[in-house]
Amino acid sequence: MPRPTAAQLAYGSCTVIFSTLAMLLLSQTSSGLGIAVITLSALALGLLVAVTVPLPKRVRSGSVAAVPAPAPAPVQERVPAERETASVAASMSVSVSSASVSAVREPAGP
Repeated sequence: MPRPTAAQLAYGSCTVIFSTLAMLLLSQTSSGLGIAVITLSALALGLLVAVTVPLPKRVRSGSVAAVPAPAPAPVQERVPAERETASVAASMSVSVSSASVSAVREPAGP
């Protein structure tokens, strides 16, 4: 378990002191059992505050910020419109012919 920071100790201690005083003044108790209950509840509240104080963020060596940015992708040549149209048409005819072959091979249902 890591050691508490100065902020955690300060917040926890202030919470214990001020909550104990406030509860004793508001309850106006004078019995030993009442004072013990108030003191224990103030300690529990101070511990809760000290644990929930946000810790400082630490940068790890393998963090995202330490990774260099990827190199830009190389620029591709523009394909002439005739070659592009021919390749699209060829791929469409292949996909249509394979779809019709698979439709013929499927057996008929009952």
